[in-house]
Amino acid sequence: LPDRLSPTGFTMGPEEVTKSIREWAVNGWVNMVGGCCGTTPEFIRQIAEAVEGVAPRKPKPVEPYLRLSGMEALTVRPESNFINVGERTNVTGSPKFAKLILAGNYEEAGRVAQQQVTNGAQVIDVNMDEGMLDGADAMTKFLNLIGVDDAIARVPVMLDSSKWEVIEAGLRCLQGKGIVNSISLKEGEAKFIEQATLIRRYGAAVIVMAFDEQGQADTFERKAEICERAYRILTEQVGFPPQDIIFDPNILTVATGIEEHNNYAVNFIEATRWIKHNLPHAKVSGGVSNISFSFRGNNVVREAMHAAFLYHAIQAGMDMGIVNAGQLAVYAEIPENLLELVEDVLLNRRADATERLLAFAETVKDVKGEKQVVQEEWRSGTVEERLSHALVKGISDYVEADTEEARQKYPRPLSVIEGPLMAGMNIVGDLFGAGKMFLPQVVKSARVMKKAVAVLMPYMEAEKAASGGSSSAGKVVMATVKGDVHDIGKNIVGVVLACNNYEIIDLGVMVPCDRILQVAREVGADVIGLSGLITPSLDEMVHVAKEMERQGFQIPLLIGGATTSNAHTSVKIAPQYAQPTVHVMDASRAVGVVSSLISPDLKTEFIEATRTKQEQLRTEYAARQEQRNLLTVAQARSRKPKIDWTPDAVTTPETLGVHVIENQSLAELVPFIDWSPFFHTWELHGRYPAILEDAVVGETARKLYEEAQILLNQIVEEGLLTAKGVYSLFPANSVGDDVEVYTDTNRDTLQTRFHFLRQQMDKGEGQVNYCLADFVAPKETGLPDYFGGFAVTTGHGLPELVAKFKAEHDDYNALLAEALADRLAEAFAEYLHKKAREVWGYGNTENLTNEELIREKYRGIRPAPGYPACPEHTEKRPLFDLMGVEQATGITLTESFAMHPGSSVSGFYIGHKEARYFPVGKIGRDQVEDYAQRKGMSVVEAERWLSPNLNYEPERAEARA
Repeated sequence: LPDRLSPTGFTMGPEEVTKSIREWAVNGWVNMVGGCCGTTPEFIRQIAEAVEGVAPRKPKPVEPYLRLSGMEALTVRPESNFINVGERTNVTGSPKFAKLILAGNYEEAGRVAQQQVTNGAQVIDVNMDEGMLDGADAMTKFLNLIGVDDAIARVPVMLDSSKWEVIEAGLRCLQGKGIVNSISLKEGEAKFIEQATLIRRYGAAVIVMAFDEQGQADTFERKAEICERAYRILTEQVGFPPQDIIFDPNILTVATGIEEHNNYAVNFIEATRWIKHNLPHAKVSGGVSNISFSFRGNNVVREAMHAAFLYHAIQAGMDMGIVNAGQLAVYAEIPENLLELVEDVLLNRRADATERLLAFAETVKDVKGEKQVVQEEWRSGTVEERLSHALVKGISDYVEADTEEARQKYPRPLSVIEGPLMAGMNIVGDLFGAGKMFLPQVVKSARVMKKAVAVLMPYMEAEKAASGGSSSAGKVVMATVKGDVHDIGKNIVGVVLACNNYEIIDLGVMVPCDRILQVAREVGADVIGLSGLITPSLDEMVHVAKEMERQGFQIPLLIGGATTSNAHTSVKIAPQYAQPTVHVMDASRAVGVVSSLISPDLKTEFIEATRTKQEQLRTEYAARQEQRNLLTVAQARSRKPKIDWTPDAVTTPETLGVHVIENQSLAELVPFIDWSPFFHTWELHGRYPAILEDAVVGETARKLYEEAQILLNQIVEEGLLTAKGVYSLFPANSVGDDVEVYTDTNRDTLQTRFHFLRQQMDKGEGQVNYCLADFVAPKETGLPDYFGGFAVTTGHGLPELVAKFKAEHDDYNALLAEALADRLAEAFAEYLHKKAREVWGYGNTENLTNEELIREKYRGIRPAPGYPACPEHTEKRPLFDLMGVEQATGITLTESFAMHPGSSVSGFYIGHKEARYFPVGKIGRDQVEDYAQRKGMSVVEAERWLSPNLNYEPERAEARA
């Protein structure tokens, strides 16, 4: 209920209270009313009368996912990645943490938790089981401490203890939804039910150990029996949601020399598979390091055992676990001889597996030396083996010589491509599809393939008549649509498809519809792929789909790019074209989608499944549209934030006007780089620097980062890219939802006006509906406020650098250069914002780390046209005109208001201490008409630019198109 119903301090009388409750109940805002401290029977009676006859709100059914939370939600879906649990806040597992807790140094212990979260832990495990500790008291103190630290409290907590009183003490402190680790049937059903009931009442998920009155489960049969029994008790007697049950079927040590232990890994894997198939929605967890205790001190073997075990366990359905990222190799890079020995042990494939692995372990001194031996060994194989190894490992050092050797061995150069080269690339495709290779590795494989083909190409041209035509899997025409300049994602998809023997015809950026369709006809394309980043690209994709339908195309259409989605493709694009229209989320999905669309055996089922899903999304979208409740724009404006506009609310800049930076030092920008999005570009998901130690992608991430540093240093030292920028600060005031910018401090002459949009969603009485203009002092206050803007680019020189790499058949470094240019542009924006805050005055006292800058811990914001708080791109035009951006920086705007070069960033500066980012969301026709009038454009044109935000279907949709 709203705060004003709290009986501890409200000033309304009973009649007003009753009236308010009745009003809220009728509007569906009251679902259940309960008493609280000080509530009288009379007050309860009045509430009961007020809601009499009002049906309770019917909540929407929710998917049976495991939902956890600290201050932020963590939803574990079937397709979710493996969940890493941070183990260092555990007195039994971390000597450092135990020492701090025993010394009462909880502040420093809190930093250990913070480091776990910063390093990528999605859940933190807290354990206070130490003989010299009052566990319940220590758990309470520690959880209360980290509960007020935003950096830690955002993730869920796993309460880990063998003592129930410690767990319950922790449950009383948790905010959000955590996990209890653990309970079991070892003390019988009565105790199990009692504890589970309390955990359910506290609202936590639970880990259930495969342990009963007879002891710990070690065989598959015992694990399945205990887990099923616990599941039935929890779901049928306690009423525990099955998705909140996490089983730990006991990871036990193998290779101990005891024959009965040989099948322990297999038992866990099979139990995991059985749980996922027979106990609906239950999850599986475990402590991975237990598997390798027999090889303590031998990190080479332990790393390989952990990686191989985790690979097979995740394939079987393992959802989460405690993993030491420092003792985990990349499965695909484990030397074949070691992998065979390790999997013989883990999968119990031969009677002498333990002895063989022990013998090998004696010969291993360090992983670097062992890897070097393996590298030398592969050069002694056949030319086919060498080419395959080079492709899988992305090693280009010997590829020209090996390819020439193969050419002389095979009857035709085409036979080398169709034989050993495609055999190697098929392995790459299989490994990528199975999650054993990652995108950076695949792109390196493509580089090797291109260099090999370059060796063969002159000979193939010489016997072109005898080449037998194209042997490709299919032709794909790809383009970034008209008005858009961003193509790195498209380039990555093209490389991945090329690795799988598809012929890629890449038309580049800003490609008009007629050009795309003309080329598709000329080359006989099997598929057309469209890409785009900015929101106007969505309308252009709709236009292309309509044209394909009008011209009678019969081939599939692929949609991709940052602003695209499965929902938009289903609702807006697919209905315009009768043939399959499929959204491709990322490069890893592209091969499967294209092969399914082209394959005679797969396409019928795939297309039917896609259309069924799209129809479901359209139905859900229509239902959401009907339920969406907007305020009128006048009502929304009445709910603007109430800011105390006193003289100390504004700060006067030291200098005003436009500041041009003709050649920014790249070296100064490097410390401002946020590396996390760089890894996301390569589809390696995680936060930097934690991703470098990630249990699954860490090895790949480290190698990618090292190679990025080499190219970045070259770019900086040789000046391969040129950075240009401009920023400005001007006198300004808000007038309604607009911001007026004046020529000078007299504020008599209007220089330009920026138009912003306001949230219209009905958030409930007392809630705020934001507009960016709210954070600039209203003109009627008489306060002299200020407003700024900026535009930066690091894209000059990038086309030449990319062309150089592509001429060398080096797609890997070409993509690396594009990704680094984007990161430098964002770093330039961060650097320039810091400079602007200093000029503005309020930034002079900042003393922030780069991490704090990335997390925007400073005062003020820099919203950009095209982003959620200012979703309309045409506001770039007055911004560019105000600062003379084209002349100062060489950045130009396309007809869709995309910036060229692509590695460019622009936006506004707002300096008020309460300024914040927010999504405008859906808006109504009344605001669109008001906005069009303010901007001097037609409603039809405004609807075109605002189409993703419209809460209605425009009446003149055809005219708009």
